Amino acid sequence: MKLKPRARAAAPKRRHAWQILEAPADDQADKRAQRQQRSHRTRQRAWHVLEPPTGELPAVEPFQDHAIGPELPDETTVHLVLDLVTRIGEVQMANGAGASDVTATILALTRALGVPRCEVDVIFTSITVSCLRGSDLPPVTALRVVRSRSLDYTRLSETERLVQRLLRNRISAADAYTELVSITNAKHPYPRWVSTLAWGGMAGFITLLLGGTGWLPVISFVISAVVDRVGRLLNKGALPFFFQQVVGGFIATLAATAIVNIESLDLERPTLVVAAALTVLLSGLSTVSAVQDAITGYYVTASGRTLEVAIMSAGLITGVGAALSLATELGATHTPLPTTPAYTPLSLPVMMVAGTGAAACFALASYSKVRPLAVAAVAGAVGASAYGALGLAGYNQIFAASIAATLVGLGGGVLARRLKVTPLVVAVSGITPLLPGFSTYRGMSELVDGGNITTLMSAVAIGLALAAGVVLGEFLAQPVRTGLGRLERKLSGPRMAGPLNAGRPLE
Repeated sequence: MKLKPRARAAAPKRRHAWQILEAPADDQADKRAQRQQRSHRTRQRAWHVLEPPTGELPAVEPFQDHAIGPELPDETTVHLVLDLVTRIGEVQMANGAGASDVTATILALTRALGVPRCEVDVIFTSITVSCLRGSDLPPVTALRVVRSRSLDYTRLSETERLVQRLLRNRISAADAYTELVSITNAKHPYPRWVSTLAWGGMAGFITLLLGGTGWLPVISFVISAVVDRVGRLLNKGALPFFFQQVVGGFIATLAATAIVNIESLDLERPTLVVAAALTVLLSGLSTVSAVQDAITGYYVTASGRTLEVAIMSAGLITGVGAALSLATELGATHTPLPTTPAYTPLSLPVMMVAGTGAAACFALASYSKVRPLAVAAVAGAVGASAYGALGLAGYNQIFAASIAATLVGLGGGVLARRLKVTPLVVAVSGITPLLPGFSTYRGMSELVDGGNITTLMSAVAIGLALAAGVVLGEFLAQPVRTGLGRLERKLSGPRMAGPLNAGRPLE
């Protein structure tokens, strides 16, 4: 039969009668299904963008051979370099270098020795250097504490030469470490009695600078030498410096009072002896470094140095006040208050000679060798001459001190490195004859007698003007020394010690 095969075939889809009359709708149904599918895909894509899948993801193997960070030498070399640069920074800090100078020196040395990524933190009593060794190793950190502070400009100059040799790759890190140990362990180039005579000579020349004549420079020489020897004996007994300043101010004031009451010598202005002795005691303070740190943004170190200067000055005030009170109790006549010297054109040559001698004596007392000593003497002559000329022109002491110190900083910054001399030696020695020992003693006397601090604040202002002028002069010396082109790159900050350019930091 013919019906069996058809019966086995798929039965046709039955259509209603009303569907026969309408047009076929297959195309419309397909379009509707496609639109629904596209809409579903769109919603799914937005969902994936807003909320990434939270299912299990395949593990990604880390890059074992491509660590992030600089490629450094072996760990032993890194430790050697960090120890070397922190020791160099300690020598600079102990001799009065600013925190910005120490930081620039350490950064330049680490780059030159193959340890580029380092962070340096310098404060008043410690130096911290941390070396970044990439993403797969922890950083290496070295800490050095600055325990003692003493002026030895020969040690500072030798360390400066070692730094220059390291930056020019003329010596290895191991050999430099050995040489630095020999520099720091070496004795002073002169005996201590030479330093004592230099401090006395400095007091004598400052007496001449203030207008003293006759026996006054000799008496100032003797008293300052005695104060220095007594201070050394007290220092051997580990007496704090505050009490050493008290003893120094007490001896100087009591000696001047005794000279006035004995009347064995006809002295016209005996208080200049005290002023000269106080200048000597003020000369070892780090006023320049404190102002430099404050200007360059190292406020913690600047605060520490400023507090040290304030404490040492307070020691001087205490010593002077104790001596004056003792003289009153004993019925002795007070030394008359010092009067401001009247400058004349004939006094300028004397001031130039006195400034030269005072600066040279300070450099000698700080154990400088012949070349730095000669440059410091020239700087002292320039500073004293400028200060005297401005005084003759009628300018006040603060303005005259700032201009004279700027000239000292400018001349020292330009010539010092050409002559291979550390600018810090020239700057500090050059402004030493201009320190306000005269105003300090007068202000202390007025403070003890009547509680007036106006003159003492004037002495503080003169000291700050001297320090700020030196820093400004060194800053202005940079374009002259390095060329007038590209000033925005050359003017990196005043540098009293260390290299001029710390190198370009890694991006």
